[in-house]
Amino acid sequence: MTERTQAPYARIAAELRGRIERGELRPGDRVPSTRAITQRWGVAMATASKVLATLGQEGLVQAVPGVGTLVAARPATSQGRRPATAASEDDSAQRGRIVRAAVAIADAEGLTALTMRRLAAELGVSAMSLYRHVTTKEQLVALMADAAFGEHALPERPPPHWRERLELSAALQWRLYRAHPWLAGAMNLNRPLPIPNGIRHIDWALAALAGLGLDDDTRMHAAVTLFGYVRGHAVDLEPESDAARTSGVSGQEWMRAQETRLAALVDGGAFPAFAEARADSALTPESLLQYGLTALLDGLALRITTPPN
Repeated sequence: MTERTQAPYARIAAELRGRIERGELRPGDRVPSTRAITQRWGVAMATASKVLATLGQEGLVQAVPGVGTLVAARPATSQGRRPATAASEDDSAQRGRIVRAAVAIADAEGLTALTMRRLAAELGVSAMSLYRHVTTKEQLVALMADAAFGEHALPERPPPHWRERLELSAALQWRLYRAHPWLAGAMNLNRPLPIPNGIRHIDWALAALAGLGLDDDTRMHAAVTLFGYVRGHAVDLEPESDAARTSGVSGQEWMRAQETRLAALVDGGAFPAFAEARADSALTPESLLQYGLTALLDGLALRITTPPN
């Protein structure tokens, strides 16, 4: 079919395809919007939409919400460019660099401070160039969470007892949440992120509970409940970190400053049981975590019908 007899959408798509293949439009570059296409080529909006849909079906472009339609990242061809394997390795290295920088920002300033513009400034690149390696902030956060969970690997030789295995997994998770206060808040068990290193903790717990007389549904609920329990305790870590950073007052200092007000509230006799127990109790995030973990595992032990070997 000649250019003269081509459908308008096909002719425009071919022109944009050629610009992409020649490198005039590079991965991460914005391609003309439907409105821009209608204005430049004098076609209807439906035709312009079909142009972008055609290029999208060919894997040449991708729509990024809030940004526009960008040239998709893709392996280089053999026409004088790098081999696909080299391009893939380079993309992986660049993505790793982006993720490490994003984690550093979130650790220091909180997840709300992490934007593509802020990240690009940290890396000394344009914000648009980041979309060659991560398509959305959601994908970036998933990669960050996976990297965080990969920092402390579960041992190849687990402890011999199921309870020791689950306690070790919980301790490692808590350590990660402490190191990365944003991590717990970035996760949602109702819409779980696809992070292999996080799933590894679930897999570890399921394996620990195998052969104990528990059905698969019970084991899965127990494994996810344990994961969610530790995460639930860790959700307060980022707000506390933010408050300490912005106010300059630590959590312990804040609690001491509230002591007079709390004493006035409970010493008047309105809360006698609270006042009595408070005198001999010292609550910390770690003590609360350990108390609840012990209760959770004690309850799980009552469901085990087959003694461990």
